Amino acid sequence: MNFTSKQRVRILYKTILKLHRGLPKELQVLGTNYAKDEFKRHKTCSTEEAEVFVNEWTNYAISLAEQLGLRGPHTGTKRLGSQLAKDDIDQLRDEQVHQLYELMEEATKTSWNESPKR
Repeated sequence: MNFTSKQRVRILYKTILKLHRGLPKELQVLGTNYAKDEFKRHKTCSTEEAEVFVNEWTNYAISLAEQLGLRGPHTGTKRLGSQLAKDDIDQLRDEQVHQLYELMEEATKTSWNESPKR
């Protein structure tokens, strides 16, 4: 079966949204909103940017699938989330650093960071 690039992007997008269903509710909302925004913003990007975009989101989907496992986070082979290497951060454009900072702010203000009270 031969897919067009638009079909591949659509499949990747739907796969990411399905994977997000396995995240804790707050992360699911945050991740889904972020993914939707990023895919919309890159609809008209250049071919070179599209290639990088698809590769990075594919790696994200693979990583998330490994973390979530078949039946949710408790069956995954890895912890949810990962640290960014300093070299990776140094390669980001100013706009990307700003986005990353906003994402960090949003993620750290959600209740999922708080441990349950007993």
